[in-house]
Amino acid sequence: MTTTAVDPPVRSFRPLAGVLAATAVSLTGTRVSAIALPWFVLATTGSATMTGLVAFAEMTPYVLVKALTGPLVDRLGPRVVSWTTDAVSAVAAGLVPLLHARGLLPFWLLLAMVAVIGAMRGPGDLAKSVMVPEAADHARVPMERATGLSGVTERLASTVGPAVGGGLVALLGPLAGLAVNAGTFALGSLIIALALPRGMGRPAVPGAVASSSGPTREGEHGGYWRMFREGFTFLRSEPLLLAVIVMVGITNLLDAGFSTVLVPVWARESGNGPAAIGLTAGVMGATAVVGSLIAAAVASRLPRRTVFFVGFLLCGAPRILVLALGVPMWVVVTVFAVGGFGSGFLNPILGAVLFERVPRHLLGRVHALGDSLAWAGIPLGGLLAGGAVALVGLIPSLLTVGVLYFATTTLTGLRPEWREMDRSRGHGDTAAVGQARA
Repeated sequence: MTTTAVDPPVRSFRPLAGVLAATAVSLTGTRVSAIALPWFVLATTGSATMTGLVAFAEMTPYVLVKALTGPLVDRLGPRVVSWTTDAVSAVAAGLVPLLHARGLLPFWLLLAMVAVIGAMRGPGDLAKSVMVPEAADHARVPMERATGLSGVTERLASTVGPAVGGGLVALLGPLAGLAVNAGTFALGSLIIALALPRGMGRPAVPGAVASSSGPTREGEHGGYWRMFREGFTFLRSEPLLLAVIVMVGITNLLDAGFSTVLVPVWARESGNGPAAIGLTAGVMGATAVVGSLIAAAVASRLPRRTVFFVGFLLCGAPRILVLALGVPMWVVVTVFAVGGFGSGFLNPILGAVLFERVPRHLLGRVHALGDSLAWAGIPLGGLLAGGAVALVGLIPSLLTVGVLYFATTTLTGLRPEWREMDRSRGHGDTAAVGQARA
């Protein structure tokens, strides 16, 4: 099932630059918070279990709200959803250090503030992603390149954010990192609301789409649940997208436990401190930028399936297992650097597959459902990792997660659906800009 996008009459890079800039600042703040918040909880409670509970409180509403807001993004338009949710996130994030400084932040209130941030981040991230194809149309660049640049932006945020976060936590304490997170949300909201050209990010106009209750006529949205059902029906009919969701869902669960609990506990028990968290994540992010840049330049000429699984092999199990071996820090940094390079190829490929196979007017709904299903295990990741550390200790937990990651990212590739990755090149919305995406 495909659609054709209409090129705007005048070429402009402003929409693409605006969306990427807003994504960059928002994600940078989130990456800073990903170091500052767990360290804040560990420093104030000393409990790995409570650290996992905070991660659960943020990611559960993230996943649930994101899953349900796809029809709203299509109906209201991604621009309105993006700037309003970022504005609310900025307020909630700013209240955490303010209330703590005044001695008014009990643990239950911290959980509530974190839950608000998660609930707003979900639709905000979705809305920015949905605007990428429209921005690519305005810039008249291949969708492959647009998703590659989006991947570079994400990787840059994953480089700068942890480096800034680790430095801030080490020098000024975790509350400084939380304050920076609030500021980046506010800046991202302003960029989307004021910097994008007029008419960018408008509500989607559906075409003729069959659903279980009959076709939606041109220009009609239908009710909320009808729109939701159309997205679900389409996603259910796509075996490749479902295979991607299952695999990424498992790795996301493992990554969540690794990053929110296992890495901070490793940093504390090894004596390396929060600076080591920032160093490893920053190095991984830097090499991921290189990988994403190469993907943006040459991905259209590479076999997607092979590159995808090799990338996962490099970025998955090795960086988890190396922390269990007690090796010198330079070895840890090297493994994370190689893993980052491999990870740089993943999101451009995933984004290309999504935008090629999903009609533009269904993008918000299908994207929301797919992301939410893939992220469904993330809220449990921190809880499971925290419980595992408390039950069996850090090293057995790292070994178990590493083995599970390796099995997931190798055995899954035997499924026949993955052959569709390369067969779908050049179909869907990418036909409107003349090239396939990766």
